Amino acid sequence: MDNMVDEKKVNQVVDSGKGYELPLLLFAGFRTLIDRLHAELARQGHPDVRPAHGFAMQAIGPGGATASEVGRRLGVSKQAAGKTVDRLVALGYAERADDPADARRKLVRLTPHGLDALARSAAIFDELRADWAHTLGADRVRDLEAALRTVVPADAFRLDAAGWLGGA
Repeated sequence: MDNMVDEKKVNQVVDSGKGYELPLLLFAGFRTLIDRLHAELARQGHPDVRPAHGFAMQAIGPGGATASEVGRRLGVSKQAAGKTVDRLVALGYAERADDPADARRKLVRLTPHGLDALARSAAIFDELRADWAHTLGADRVRDLEAALRTVVPADAFRLDAAGWLGGA
């Protein structure tokens, strides 16, 4: 049996022009943006923020949320959300507080450190978009965004990617 591997095809997943190339390119574009965002966030004083933390901070939102609400918004179990919240609390990005409307509930709120990370993320995304506009042309980026808005359902902006992989 020949166990030799053609080194030119190692890690080569995309065959140009094939139907499955589009989702892979979209994912690679997303991954490129996220990786660059986190490198810059680290440079700006947030070295411990991971993509899951950013999604969780978005799920917590400016008004706060319970761990159950964070779990629902992320499409994960309350326990999984609780672990992520625990990590955000340990890193100083979130805090737990009594819910003024219901003493039995605990709210998770973003701290000033967490709000700073989100504000910096927004600014960095603006810079990354500007980089793409410089490289591809502003009209092409606007056209790409418009085209994607046309084919992406309005309710597609969910953070429950864990459900794709068999998570709770």
